[in-house]
Amino acid sequence: MSETNVAPIRSQHDDALIAEVRDAMKSESLSQSALSQLTGVGKARLSQWLNGNYKGSVSGVETAIRRWLDSRRANDELEAQMPAGPDWVETPSARAIIAALSFAQMAESVSVVYGGAGVGKTSTIGRYQQQSPNVWVVTATPACAATGPILSRIAQRVGIRASGAAHLTESAIIDRIRDTRGLLIIDEAQHLTARALDQVRQLAEGAGIGLALSGNEIVYSQLTGGNRSIGFAQLFSRIAKRVRLSRPKDGDINAVMDAWQIDDKESRQLCLGIGRRPGALRGLCQTLRLASMFAAAGGASRPSAQHIRDAWQDLGGES
Repeated sequence: MSETNVAPIRSQHDDALIAEVRDAMKSESLSQSALSQLTGVGKARLSQWLNGNYKGSVSGVETAIRRWLDSRRANDELEAQMPAGPDWVETPSARAIIAALSFAQMAESVSVVYGGAGVGKTSTIGRYQQQSPNVWVVTATPACAATGPILSRIAQRVGIRASGAAHLTESAIIDRIRDTRGLLIIDEAQHLTARALDQVRQLAEGAGIGLALSGNEIVYSQLTGGNRSIGFAQLFSRIAKRVRLSRPKDGDINAVMDAWQIDDKESRQLCLGIGRRPGALRGLCQTLRLASMFAAAGGASRPSAQHIRDAWQDLGGES
């Protein structure tokens, strides 16, 4: 009896699962590298599995894949339940921030926006960037507090590669943004050292663009107080507009309530109490979003005072 060629036996793959994953990758524009990070499955194993020729433990790979798909479905369901709400609310404080940013860009000067957390600085900066050309937002962190790291981060934001040496990176950034009538915004600027802040100032001046520094109270106090103020003399003398936001104004809170269509007196009083706390404007928005979910679950079109109270407590707010 003659021997016949027999195809090698491959591990059993779930073809329907592979097809579902490929559809998810296509709909979300996910690369295999990105999918590997999301699922925890190594790139080589994932590639072989997707092509149906993985020889190892298929069940182990597919368990990880199914876990990721289950998490993805749960997130989609939660997002579907989440009320849309306003993307951004034009509060009086937001208008003051935008005016400072606009002036810095138009006049090629320096503006400083500083104050407590949760009053809308970062979200308003994002809104301004969406609506204005040539606006580059760089968020400072302790890891990029010094001159070299912040220059590298700025270079990345304006679309060029850092050249290694700080002076070469500086020159490349200036060449890229010169004559753009742009605005460089450093958010969380309190993290920058004195030398880094002065470098940012010189960068903006060399390119002939505006500069805005945003952060907490330290941003402004370190420019004016103690012996350190001597090192900031040139920067401080160029500050044309200052906006201090210590806590939300009642006008800010009212604008947020109007955007969420909170009309009844009890609910508005409750929201005012939440929003007047330091940094609580962000907390109020989160509370109203959760309260709207509670309302929708009960068939109501908008949250009641009880929904708001329950949401505030559920988020860990103090009574």
